[in-house]
Amino acid sequence: MFAQTRAGKKKWLTDRIDILPFPNQTLRKKSQPTKSVQPVVKQSYTQEAEPPKVLSQPTGNVNSQHVSIKKILEEQKANESTPNQEDLPREGFSKEQVKMYWKQFAFQMKENGMETFYHALIKRDPHFLEEEKFGLEVDNQIQVDYITPIIGDFIDFLRKNLRNYQIHIELILTDDPSKEIKFLTGKDKFAAMARRNPNLHTLKNLFNLDIEF
Repeated sequence: MFAQTRAGKKKWLTDRIDILPFPNQTLRKKSQPTKSVQPVVKQSYTQEAEPPKVLSQPTGNVNSQHVSIKKILEEQKANESTPNQEDLPREGFSKEQVKMYWKQFAFQMKENGMETFYHALIKRDPHFLEEEKFGLEVDNQIQVDYITPIIGDFIDFLRKNLRNYQIHIELILTDDPSKEIKFLTGKDKFAAMARRNPNLHTLKNLFNLDIEF
């Protein structure tokens, strides 16, 4: 009978096992303190609506108060390309040097097809009006109008070669355009006629006329 009691019921791995507590020990689960949850209050922001922007009709006029980058660059370029006049060379020269470069520029004009300017330069020697100021005598207003836009190139040529940047040239309209020097060849006579009428050079080049006689 004792044997039957000892072997009463067989324990399985899935059966519940009661654990006996130690003295002063409890198996109750301690209750966790409850945290107070603060309600989240959403703040609402109200923003006043901006009035719609009204675009004005373009007038085509630029506001003069605005700074023009293009204008600034042009001013800087002008300042860089225009050196200080006091820093440029101002050397002395002779009349022979002036006449030499005077004729040299004249033949450059001839090579470039500017016959009117060429004949105006070789017809008469320069007038020495002042120490650094020369006069270029011309026969008529046609020559004045033709030479005036390109006289700056002639001045720059003399300044660079004579190394004097105080040189100036003044156009002088002759008092007696009919007064001519004696011509020895037909080419010289044609040059005199062309000085009175520059269109003759156009006809000469157009019809390929031979004036060498």
